[in-house]
Amino acid sequence: MTLHTTPSATVGPYLAIGLTWEDGPHVVAPDTPGAIWIRGAVHDGNGDPVVDAMVETWQADPEGRFDHPDDPRGPSAYPGFRGFGRAQTVDGEFAICTLKPGRVPDGEGGLQAPHIDVSVFARGLLDRVVTRIYFADEAEANAEDAVLRSLASDDARRTLLATPADDGYRFDVFLQGDRETVFFAV
Repeated sequence: MTLHTTPSATVGPYLAIGLTWEDGPHVVAPDTPGAIWIRGAVHDGNGDPVVDAMVETWQADPEGRFDHPDDPRGPSAYPGFRGFGRAQTVDGEFAICTLKPGRVPDGEGGLQAPHIDVSVFARGLLDRVVTRIYFADEAEANAEDAVLRSLASDDARRTLLATPADDGYRFDVFLQGDRETVFFAV
């Protein structure tokens, strides 16, 4: 007798049912001036693509403002910007259409480097894992960022850097293994 995976046996394969939505990958419409794509893949410990994961992002707009009433600097001035995206992996790949975020206050008088906060939900995970996407072409801001400076090695920092691509940036997530992405306890 062959036993099949059931919803109670795993969290991963069922994420697309009710948790993703048609316009989820669009933090902004693709025709928005300055829109970029963050494309990447989620990989398991063997380096194989995870075909049933969900990637969720939240971020500030290009001026460093959040689309939230509690942001003391006021609402985002970018029409259609919602600051939140959600995409399922298809063949292990995901894509989020967004605007490159600006710098936000770090709470200690400085500024964080432009970044996008990311949650990854996948099979075998009982809870999400949380990481950040920083931008490789923001070297000066990255050097000042307290989170990046707190990491023990350049190799660890590199796991958080998205690299420029034709229509935006590339960012791959490795859940385990030699290239494991840095995840944060939040």
